Amino acid sequence: MLGATGPGKPLGTESHARRIRDIATLPSSDEAGLLGGMSTRVSRRFILSGLTASAALPAYANAPLTSLRPQPRGDSGVPPPAPGATDLINAAGLGGAVGYLALNADTGDVIDAFNPKLRLPPASVAKAATAFYAISRLGPAHRFETQLLANGPVTGGRLEGDLILRGGGDPTLDTDALGDLVTALKDAGIHEVTGRLRVDASALPTLPYIDPDQPDHVGYNPALSGLNLNFNRVHFEWKRAKDGYDVTMQARARRFRPEVEVARMSIAERRFPVYTYDTDGDRDKWTVARGALGKEGARWLPVRHPADYTAEVFRTLARSHGIVLRPGPEATGAMGDPLASHQSAPLNEMLRNMLRYSTNLTAEAVGIAATQAHGLQPSSLIRSAREMNLWMNGPLGAHATGFVDHSGLGYGSRVSAADMVHLMMAARQSGQLPALLRDFKTENTAVKVAAKTGTLNFVSALSGYATAAGHPPIVFAIFTADMDRRDAIRIEERERPPGARGWSRRSRGLQKKLIDRWVSMARV
Repeated sequence: MLGATGPGKPLGTESHARRIRDIATLPSSDEAGLLGGMSTRVSRRFILSGLTASAALPAYANAPLTSLRPQPRGDSGVPPPAPGATDLINAAGLGGAVGYLALNADTGDVIDAFNPKLRLPPASVAKAATAFYAISRLGPAHRFETQLLANGPVTGGRLEGDLILRGGGDPTLDTDALGDLVTALKDAGIHEVTGRLRVDASALPTLPYIDPDQPDHVGYNPALSGLNLNFNRVHFEWKRAKDGYDVTMQARARRFRPEVEVARMSIAERRFPVYTYDTDGDRDKWTVARGALGKEGARWLPVRHPADYTAEVFRTLARSHGIVLRPGPEATGAMGDPLASHQSAPLNEMLRNMLRYSTNLTAEAVGIAATQAHGLQPSSLIRSAREMNLWMNGPLGAHATGFVDHSGLGYGSRVSAADMVHLMMAARQSGQLPALLRDFKTENTAVKVAAKTGTLNFVSALSGYATAAGHPPIVFAIFTADMDRRDAIRIEERERPPGARGWSRRSRGLQKKLIDRWVSMARV
């Protein structure tokens, strides 16, 4: 109940391939209508699959004829897999499809390849592309800023007007940082506000979730807006009491743990489903099955109204300092005089944590911010991802990347190992990305690997760099997926489908064996 890896949903009786062919012919106006609202939750998986089947076409139609980055060598005449590689693949027993490419990172020579141009789901390996995209567009020192503004004069500690909480799209803002903003307000001498607390969340588009095909209750699929808090999650905790259960919903951080009303939980007399979700205006209404609770426990639930969530927590913290704030309307693009601000960590530090903990909200926020830095204002994740596709399929020299978001959570993203290696080669030359990646251990302790992993149900991916003394550096990408098994998952099994954990374990084992094999094959 408390864990998930990004489940799939079953297909309908209609052929998946037929849906792709039909949807791929939709004009852009139809696409906008189909992707526009929460009513698309059932069909959006099919839509994204169809769109990304041809999404690369507009992305590289006007790209330069030659890449602005050095190209890997041997791409036009890729040799067959090294002897024994097919035995490793067969022994893994994954079914579905496997695609990989390993290059000498210094020369671009192909070390080994298997279906290198086959486009498969990248899962969270997409975050490596997003990290390089964000650094390239925003710079490693970029910071997100959250501000307090006064919409009126301040006289004798009294603000004669509204107080505006303006988000800058910071995906890492937490309750402690919000508390520091309240302290800064008090230190500025303000103890009374005659107007209202207004919030400005217009820095990023407001979206109710990252991927509508995920279960309602998984914390890795929250809402997104220009004003985010605690990765847009609320901490649900329960303990058995004399007459039932004590339940809390908190905006929990290290120093502050205020309870919230914007997200409410009720206990229902049932065993299944474990959770249900509904929305009531600006509130999240949850129920949980009593039969699933046990003695005590806790988990993070997603928040669907992040600006209202942040505003409520800010009012609670301000009240603890004796500053009473009345709620007010959202203030898109509101102007005012600055009173206090909070800046995020530098982008490179934020991205290091994103790659380590694979935080989807961070990936989407920095990805959209990178697109905005190019002068665009995307209204959806797929539109921002298309700009990243343009960037990869143009100057970086990739050919047919098809991301539908910046985190890899969405069903429709498809990338080939060859295109991922193109990006990783360019990122290595820039000197930015490799230092942000996590260590990945293989069976050979002499081999050092820095890589990004990616896991969904019956999807596993890995891309990065391998080094060992006496061997040339290797850049690689490995994608494995059994989409038939993924698409056949029943709704009631989508958090922990039978066989998925063992399948992922075998895929990781294959990845380790392949990397060690490539190192032994490559000599200086």
